[in-house]
Amino acid sequence: MLHVAVVGSGPSGVYTAQSLVQSGLPDIRVDVLDRLPCPYGLVRYGVAPDHEKIKSLQNNLRAVLEDERVRFLGGVQVGPGGVPAARLHELYHAVVYCVGAATDRHLSVPGEELSGSWSATEFVSWYSAHPDSVADGAAGFVDGTRSAVVIGVGNVAVDVTRILARGAAELSPTDMPQAALTALAASRVTEISMVGRRGPSQARFTTKELRELGGLPDTDVVVDPEELALDPQYVDPSALPAAQRRNVEVLRGWAATPARGLPRRIRLRFFLRPVALLPRVGEPDGAGGRVGAVRFERTVPDGQGGVTGTGRHEDIAAELVLRSVGYRGVPLEGLPFDAEHGTVPHLAGRVLRDGAVAPGEYVAGWIKRGPTGVIGTNRPCAKETVTSLLEDAPDLVRREVSDDPLAALRADGLAPVEWAGWEAIERAEAELGASLGRRVVKLPDWASLMTAAARTTTS
Repeated sequence: MLHVAVVGSGPSGVYTAQSLVQSGLPDIRVDVLDRLPCPYGLVRYGVAPDHEKIKSLQNNLRAVLEDERVRFLGGVQVGPGGVPAARLHELYHAVVYCVGAATDRHLSVPGEELSGSWSATEFVSWYSAHPDSVADGAAGFVDGTRSAVVIGVGNVAVDVTRILARGAAELSPTDMPQAALTALAASRVTEISMVGRRGPSQARFTTKELRELGGLPDTDVVVDPEELALDPQYVDPSALPAAQRRNVEVLRGWAATPARGLPRRIRLRFFLRPVALLPRVGEPDGAGGRVGAVRFERTVPDGQGGVTGTGRHEDIAAELVLRSVGYRGVPLEGLPFDAEHGTVPHLAGRVLRDGAVAPGEYVAGWIKRGPTGVIGTNRPCAKETVTSLLEDAPDLVRREVSDDPLAALRADGLAPVEWAGWEAIERAEAELGASLGRRVVKLPDWASLMTAAARTTTS
């Protein structure tokens, strides 16, 4: 019997489990461990609540986790304060780390610590009911805010821009937690600027996401044709890849359409690099003050795919600033780490220690390849890692491990949330939604999740 632990229950972790149980190996058991009591990773806590079609991917992931050869063990911290990596290696023939990229990149500009300056990740965690959300109160992001600046031009930037512009009628049918819904319903944000340091042909959003901005009720989308024209490939985008070409076509259409004077306005800005966050008039600099504007430097193409500054500056008013400039992996205790790339060194998914393969240790997902690709990119990534693991399996199974790793974890003092606990959380969220006259509503904090998980049918 081959015992495998998969650390992380997001798409990369579940696809890894799926590849293992579909491998044809007759004797295999897979435990999928997660720090949270809920499975699905960023599909639950990263996909925007109004993207119900993408969120329905949970049904596919669910089928894997309900396989009789797979166990979900939630609420299990691997690393400091939890199960050491060395202990997992003792209990399982192989451990596959699918932990994603756990932190976001900073702007590293003066004023970034001002109140009202957040990462887009923090905002997403708040409206997605992540139990680690750091929002200062139910309306911590949008209270007293009329203008917002989103720095970045990827899909996450588009998501948070769209959520800021949504009304209560559109958000109420989603699984958004009640506190976030109440705060966003009362929001007075009317001006949102989404800003990129490079041009439209280099933006990272997908055309489908971009077009959704144009379909928001009561919202104008404004694009400055002069900023588009700075991009050398704007005039003739025929040489661009299809996705970027479609993006340019959508932006071209908005640039040619006069604003209609609707209650809300989204401005898409390009060739502006943030150089400082400025406090409101009369507020102190630094952590004691609140942001009032973002200072940008105008950039121009450098002819080599990048941009260069011009020394000309523009201030854009903002009581809320959300940075969306990428993610980064963090070191895992007990595993090697490539600090330059934010990944674990590997060879086709096999962990490398000082250049040599570490038997029984593997990686998949963002911690393997970096924070790139879409959800589907995790499938071939996981398959490559599992192919390596299966090649190694004849040697791996020679090592004696625990017959029942779960019993050993319990003996170590852990109380994992098993699948029945997750189903109890689902029932509690359905009950909460019904009590509020909504559909499913997420439980927003650790206490409510763990209380619900304890209400299993066998308890």
